Amino acid sequence: MKPYYQDDAVTIYHGDCREILPTLEKVDLVLTDPPYGIGADKAQQGAAQQRIKAAGSSKAGRGYKDYGATNWDSSRPAVDVFNRMLDICTDAIIWGGNYFADALPASMGWLVWNKCQRGFSLADGELAWTSFQNAMRIFDISRGAALQDGKEHPTQKSLEVMRLSIGYADRHAKTNPQTILDPFMGSGTTLRAAKDLGRKAIGIELEERYCEIAARRMCQEVLL
Repeated sequence: MKPYYQDDAVTIYHGDCREILPTLEKVDLVLTDPPYGIGADKAQQGAAQQRIKAAGSSKAGRGYKDYGATNWDSSRPAVDVFNRMLDICTDAIIWGGNYFADALPASMGWLVWNKCQRGFSLADGELAWTSFQNAMRIFDISRGAALQDGKEHPTQKSLEVMRLSIGYADRHAKTNPQTILDPFMGSGTTLRAAKDLGRKAIGIELEERYCEIAARRMCQEVLL
């Protein structure tokens, strides 16, 4: 398949990962944040619309951006997609692992993103399943710090979270992962983190508008 975007470090494919994964060679690490199937896209848009209607006079939707109507979080990936991801990599880190525990093997090496704020309307943190049989680790990154990246996707991960995820893999893999794959690329944060750390990266994304955003992010200079 012809890449949507390609440079010396990054290759982006626009399409369905179920069709593209079987065409790829094995990679060192899958690092991804798949759809959870909880309707986060709809909730995000609804909150943003409330804010627009309230014209700033209500807490409803405050701080939310309207990313437009989408349907990408209506269901989670099927079990066979997780099997394909694990078959193509040496190791894996899958954010939202608590939503996919029935589709993944037991593991002790979970990651926790502590968002350093309690009692907020959203979760206090997020969990990642990993293939590593090592001690669970916690990253402390505040919501405010995470937003400094410039959010262009309704569930965009913090760039620092993805960099720390790669660092965790560096510490526990037999060799530092040099090729990193994200089959649910979104706006390209995994790829940006990998490129900043001098790695090769492959991204797959179903929606073309996010391929375009990711391609633009890849054209920036290394951010470290």
